Amino acid sequence: MQLKSNISFDDTSVAFEAKSNKALRKANLMFSVVNNPFMSKIATGSVKFALKLHLPIKGIIKNTVFDHFCGGENIEESQETINELATYGIGTILDYSVEGEENEHCFDDTKEEVIRTITKAKESRHIPFCVFKPTGLGSSALFQKIQEGTALSEGEKAAYERIKNRIDEVCKYAYESDVPVLIDAEDSWIQDAIDVLAYDMMARYNQQKAIVYNTFQMYRVNMLDNLRKAFHYAAMHNYYLGAKLVRGAYMEKERERAEDMGYPSPIQPTKEATDNQFNQALVFCIDNKQRISLVCGSHNEYSNYYLALLMEKHSMNNDDPRVCFAQLYGMSDNISFNLAKAGYNVAKYVPYGPVNSVMPYLFRRAEENTSVAGQSSRELSLIRKELRRRED
Repeated sequence: MQLKSNISFDDTSVAFEAKSNKALRKANLMFSVVNNPFMSKIATGSVKFALKLHLPIKGIIKNTVFDHFCGGENIEESQETINELATYGIGTILDYSVEGEENEHCFDDTKEEVIRTITKAKESRHIPFCVFKPTGLGSSALFQKIQEGTALSEGEKAAYERIKNRIDEVCKYAYESDVPVLIDAEDSWIQDAIDVLAYDMMARYNQQKAIVYNTFQMYRVNMLDNLRKAFHYAAMHNYYLGAKLVRGAYMEKERERAEDMGYPSPIQPTKEATDNQFNQALVFCIDNKQRISLVCGSHNEYSNYYLALLMEKHSMNNDDPRVCFAQLYGMSDNISFNLAKAGYNVAKYVPYGPVNSVMPYLFRRAEENTSVAGQSSRELSLIRKELRRRED
């Protein structure tokens, strides 16, 4: 079956229309480093060392890797990125990407920042979703205890109530603002505890449509079954399921922990198995589109093409509000910009936050691009193709 829209993810003139020659050359340099595991390791190691010594490298970071992958240090600085993406029909998902600060004060600050993104989204049609990471609002160690069924102290019980209250405050405000909110996925050893809270929020706030979305990491075994169970639970309790599908973000960490602790790896044995499960999940979501709203968080060209094909097969409009394609800012512009030009709902995850606080996120991006077979080399080949086209 051929797509009537005839989407091509190879059209670099569309993919990089928003980038100046200077920005494209900078991207070429960055992905050249990331594409070389040895050079990438040296570069990230050098930055970590410089930050540890408090050397004045913030300006260099901000004008290179931060500028490419992040919107700014705060919401106001991110406005230029929001406007630029909107010019090409692409929405922005503001992602406050401060990681690793685990204390009650930081949890409260993060909650307030997420609420500010919802306020911003309420005022702008260019911000279709907001997002939060559960471990930004509560202790990962406490989530783990909950999942393991460990008895909690009185202090821990109080802390868990505060976590639930923060999450409810965010989701309630999202509901009142009519702004869908995505709950990001976490490590497998705390995800079940997060799922319980996510479905509780859906039961409260997804009665009319999907406002709260949970994330399904399809590189995990049995995740398709989890999606089916979530759908049946939603049907039983008469609410809409918001599902964001991703392949996953913690593969090496998950496998190493499983090996160290002697339990079966929760990760699919092969990339092919992950791809198959992801695409089957797309089918399931579209087959059940009356109750499921879908965010396809994928950098895989075939999966995005396949979803467009499924939508056509089901006679859905390209801009059907129940489906959104999403990629990370600074990556896979060939997918995002070409889908947007064809009239599909597309959004970019745009991380923001103080440079030093966002560095863990940026280090993870570099590691993922280096470890995911073909990702950085594909980015690099497209960038170089466009540079050659502009020189001709």
